[in-house]
Amino acid sequence: MKVMVTMANRTTPTLVEGIIEVDAAIDLDPFITIANQLVTELCTDSGYTAVRLELIERWLSAHFYTNRDMRAFQEKAGPVSETMQSRVDLGFDTSHYGQTAMRMDTDGNLAKLNEDIKKGKSPSVSVLWLGTEEETVE
Repeated sequence: MKVMVTMANRTTPTLVEGIIEVDAAIDLDPFITIANQLVTELCTDSGYTAVRLELIERWLSAHFYTNRDMRAFQEKAGPVSETMQSRVDLGFDTSHYGQTAMRMDTDGNLAKLNEDIKKGKSPSVSVLWLGTEEETVE
């Protein structure tokens, strides 16, 4: 079982706002926090630089923000029409921001989680015995 230590967010609301238009009434902190948790858990062992980890976290934050404030895919002026850039799905590939985060994670950590979730797989825990037969307790 992996024990996770919470660390300070790598990205900021200002940096996230630099890649996605946001509604000023919506707090970005919850989206940054969840992105930080995933990047910390999945990507820190990949040897990425601090800059790369921040970029992955920034784009992943924007992805989670789109779950709250969907992007328009198509708009029309008259008669008014709008199609949202979203589909009912659990994957990071439902937004351009999630796709970009996965591309920046060149070790494939986010892509693997994305596929596992889509296939209904949950994280598994295993135990490996490193002792000898004589050490077993009956």
